[in-house]
Formats: sequence, structure tokens, C-alpha cells
Amino acid sequence: MLEALKQEVLIANQELQRQRLVIYTWGNVSGIDRDKNLVVIKPSGVAYDDLTAQDMVVLDLDGNVVEGHLRPSSDTPTHLELYRQFTQIGGVAHTHSMWATVWAQACQEIPCRGTTHADYFYGTIPCTRPLTREEVEKDYELNTGNVIVERFRDMNYEEMPAVLVAEHGPFTWGKDPHAAVHNSVVLEQVAHMALMTRQLSGHDRPISKHVLDKHYLRKHGSDAYYGQS
Repeated sequence: MLEALKQEVLIANQELQRQRLVIYTWGNVSGIDRDKNLVVIKPSGVAYDDLTAQDMVVLDLDGNVVEGHLRPSSDTPTHLELYRQFTQIGGVAHTHSMWATVWAQACQEIPCRGTTHADYFYGTIPCTRPLTREEVEKDYELNTGNVIVERFRDMNYEEMPAVLVAEHGPFTWGKDPHAAVHNSVVLEQVAHMALMTRQLSGHDRPISKHVLDKHYLRKHGSDAYYGQS
């Protein structure tokens, strides 16, 4: 079942390790088949070097395991809530990459300081509020998804395919698992650059709005012209 998607999710998970966004078994990537409403995700606690496509776990959007001999990632309820609420995404990635996690632990958003950031994220990368004691003690992973969705109540998740969960770490998403991982790689880079820019400049003054618009919109939307058609 979903053999092609399993292979895609496997490769995406291994890419996290190749890009040095994870160590040990930290982090996970999933993908969804929207026609079947089935999600494929990494199993919990299995080393990336040991993963095979057949280790991937298939679930429905209610969290029922449809196929798989291993337990799914402990972050599965977060992924499922994002798929339920962000209906245009096809892949989700979660890491504890150093620089993005530094911002998340500080409970601070990442300001858009330059065009590297603007090419991928349309403005400041948001941070959620911290979870309450009650939210942590009951349905912690689901509530992690809930606070992400809450933070995006007045934001466009397609224009901003990343979030920092306060006191935790980053989640990214995209049209498929590969795109979700790609956004994780870029997020880590811009998180590092933003911190260095803050230290050098002594302020968080954002990029000029007209430069932000130019760089984001030349790669995204109906009038994009970057790359090949």
C-alpha cells in the first residue's frame, strides 16, 4: 500500500540526516495521499540508517494504523492535525535543528532581515505561545498541532511554510515530503543568519517591504518568473 509514498517519505527522512538537521532519532517527516486520506510517517525511535520503506507506518487522519508493524512517530498527532487543518499541504517535517530550536527555546519569532529569507518565507517566521500545563498533560502532541493552527488563524500557511513551537522546535511543510524538508533546511540557514545579523547590527529592523515583496513574489504566485516554466 502506498509504496511510492513510503519510498518518498523514507528518502525525505534520510535527507534530514544528510543535511545535519537531526542527530540520533530526533525529528521526523511524513507525507499524505490526499485521494485516499492516508498518511505515511516515520516509525518512533528507529535510527535513520536502519530505516526501510517497509518500516514506514500508514495511518488514516483519525490516527488509526492502516498498515505497519512498528509504532508511528510520537509526533504523529501533530502531523495529522496539520494535515486536517492545512488542506493544501502534502508533507510535514519536524526537527530539533540547532539554530531554529534556539529561537524556539527563546520563544522568539525570526525576523526577515534579507532576501535569502524572503525567497521562501513571506515575512517574520512565527512562534506559537507556550503550551499550558493542562495541554501538556493531556493530548500533548495533538495540542502542539492545535497551537500551531491557532497561531496561523490570521496567517497564510502557504506563504509561511514554517513555525517555531515555543520551548520545543520547528515544524515545516510543503507540497510533498521533499518540499517540507527543503523548507527545514532553509529555515535552519535563515535562523542562523538572523541571529548573527542581530548580533552584528544590534537591532531586528526587518527587510524593506518592497524588497520582501519582490523576492517572495518572483518565486511564488501567479506572476512568478524565477526558474524555468
